[in-house]
Amino acid sequence: MEPINMANGNWRAALPALAVFEAAARHLNFSRAARELGATQPAVSHQVGWLEAHLGCRLFHRRHRGVSLTPEGQILFEAAAATRAAVERARDDIRALSGQRPLTVATDYGFAGDWLIPRLGAFAAAAPATELRIVASQFLADPLADPADVAILMGTGAWPGRAAHLLFRETVSAVASPALLRVPASPADLARMRLLHLEPRHPAPWLTWRGWFAAHGIDRPPRPGDATFDTYSLVQQAAIAGQGIALGWHPLIAGALETGRLACAAAPPVTTGLGYYLLENPARRPPGLAAFRDWLLAACRDSEAAGLSPPLPSRCS
Repeated sequence: MEPINMANGNWRAALPALAVFEAAARHLNFSRAARELGATQPAVSHQVGWLEAHLGCRLFHRRHRGVSLTPEGQILFEAAAATRAAVERARDDIRALSGQRPLTVATDYGFAGDWLIPRLGAFAAAAPATELRIVASQFLADPLADPADVAILMGTGAWPGRAAHLLFRETVSAVASPALLRVPASPADLARMRLLHLEPRHPAPWLTWRGWFAAHGIDRPPRPGDATFDTYSLVQQAAIAGQGIALGWHPLIAGALETGRLACAAAPPVTTGLGYYLLENPARRPPGLAAFRDWLLAACRDSEAAGLSPPLPSRCS
C-alpha cells in the first residue's frame, strides 16, 4: 500500500481514519474510542491500521495492557487534536449566533455516571433554557484547553489560570458485595483478598490501593490475581458481582450503598488532601455557566446534608 501523498489532495481520503485515530489517541484505548464513536473495537483497529499503512509508520505501540503513542503518533495526535478543538469551537460559535450553544461540561466517567447524570433532571427543571453537553474521559489533564466551558476534576485545587470551587473532599472506603463482607474485614484482612484496581496514571490523580493501605500502615502492592479496569464503572460492576474488593469514592458509591449492592468494609475510610473541584476559565463566560455553577454547588451541599457525601453514612465510618 502506497503512503499517502499529501501534496496531491489524497489526504482527504484519510479524514475518517484521522477522526478515529484522534479518539483512540485521546483515550489511549481502542475500546473506549469505539464506545465514543458508536463503532466496534475491531472497526477502530482497522481504521488505525489503514492509516498506519498509508502513512508508512506505526502510530501506536501495542502492548498486552494497552497502547501508547509512538513519536510519529504523538505528532499526528497533536495536529488532530488541535483540528478537532478548532472545529468544535467553530461549531459552538455558529450555535452561539442562533442562541443554540450548549454549555460543555468535562469530567471523568465516575463522576458523570454515578453523581452528575442522575441529577441532571433537577438541573433541567431549575434551568430549562440551558442545554448541557457532557464530555467524559478517564484522563483529563487540562480539559479547559479543549472546547469545554467548565470541568469537574479530582485534584489538589491548584490549576494555574483556573478558578476552582471545591465540591467534595476525596474520602475513600473499601467496598465489596455484601456477600464478600459477611465477616468484618480489617485492613490486614483486605490485604490478603483479591483487589480491583482502577487503571492508574502516573502520577495518579486519585488515591490508589497502595496509597489506601499505606494510610493504614500496610505495604500492599498489586499482585497476580488482582484485576485492573480502565473505567470506574467497570470497577464498581466487578465489585457488585462479587469479584473482589474495590475502592469506593464518596459520594460516587452512595447509590450502590443505599440499594445494598455494595457494602463498606469495617476498615476506616481514608480522606486525602485531594477533592473534586469545579473548574472555570475566567476568560470564558458562556451562557448558562452561572446557572450551572450555582445549581452544582447547591446540589453538592444538599447531597452532603442528606448523608450522601462526606460526612459518611454510619456504615462507612
